[in-house]
Amino acid sequence: MATRNQMIRRAVLLSAALASMATGGVMPASGAEPTPPGPTTARPSGSGQPGEPSGASSGASSGATGASSGKETAPQQSTTPSGQATPGAPDSSSSSTTPTPPTTPDSSGSPSTPPDAPSGTASDAPGTPPSPSSPSSPSDPRALPDPAAPDAPLDPRAPGAPGVPGGPPSLVTGDPRDFGAQIFRGNAFDTCQAPSVSTMRAWKGASPFGAVGVYIGGRGRACPKQKHLSPAWVAAVHKQGWKLLPVYVGSQSPCVIAKNKRKVRMSGKDPYGQGRREGQDAVRQARKLGMTQRSAVYLDMEAYRYKNKKCADTTLRFVQGWNSAVRAQGYVAGFYSSANSGIAHLEKARAAGARGLPTAVWFARWRVRPSVNGERNLNPKAWQPHRRIHQHTGNKKRTYGGRTVSVDHNLVDAPVAIIK
Repeated sequence: MATRNQMIRRAVLLSAALASMATGGVMPASGAEPTPPGPTTARPSGSGQPGEPSGASSGASSGATGASSGKETAPQQSTTPSGQATPGAPDSSSSSTTPTPPTTPDSSGSPSTPPDAPSGTASDAPGTPPSPSSPSSPSDPRALPDPAAPDAPLDPRAPGAPGVPGGPPSLVTGDPRDFGAQIFRGNAFDTCQAPSVSTMRAWKGASPFGAVGVYIGGRGRACPKQKHLSPAWVAAVHKQGWKLLPVYVGSQSPCVIAKNKRKVRMSGKDPYGQGRREGQDAVRQARKLGMTQRSAVYLDMEAYRYKNKKCADTTLRFVQGWNSAVRAQGYVAGFYSSANSGIAHLEKARAAGARGLPTAVWFARWRVRPSVNGERNLNPKAWQPHRRIHQHTGNKKRTYGGRTVSVDHNLVDAPVAIIK
């Protein structure tokens, strides 16, 4: 028969067991009351935070590569009215009170998305133009930069910097229309001096071309005084039905081959910063001409001796800086060069895991059959789809509608300018 003390002990144990059941098996500390789950501590069970696009990857780092598809994910960013990139929505596995990750400044004082920033997936239908509010709306996939070629972290230790090994390679794939780009497929010409509006009208329909490359700026531009190129010219030829391929001829590689380009070689002290400044200028010139966000702008880098490692490293950092500045302002970063020079260099950098590569490549290889897919210095799966231009013929006089112009011929399947 149980004694009085044993009965009291059993009663205490029974009370403790009941308390344990009421608090989920955890005994509260003496005098403490269990805190029930509330809105400030509960983790969401849904697909993401408010304002986060469905399909946003959870906890992806900026260096992650999709194992099955080879696609590289990008930091989710939007563009503010001032053109500054801003971090996107929090990771869907985070608490609802998790703050946006802080940014770190580069040498120029511009913020950078941290390496562990969340990523997003563009899901809008191809060809849908961005809405007027998209630059400031982080929930709009069209406000994202190219998800397959994220900006290089603004850090000299990033893959692609001198002496720094690369990370997982990106194939730079995905339809650019998914983030608001406009694609042209067909024949184009480019020429140093933009032809007159009347010449463009004479060539429209009479020539095999549907797009034209125009040199909008840069200190290395061979025809700095454009007789006809202006906002009015852009509006007029756009109304005629032409698509435009804006080209910016900025500072050239330290080991550029052409003698006439050596006077505009880039500095080796801060090539990334110089690239950013010139990328900002490229967007400025495009805007002046009426080319809106999501327009492509192509950096012209003439042939250089890319097998010189020091020169190649400097050139790559300049290109990464240029791309970063162009993307931060909501434009599409493209790159033109010789197939055996700049293109071979970027392909090598891509395979080594370099970040911040161009969205589209424009390669010059003359006297071969026109093909955007047959370039031997490009991985067949890289820069696909709708990310390539082949310049296959150069310096030829052509006459259409009674007007003669010296042009280069191009086969295009890539982003073009969007005219407001």
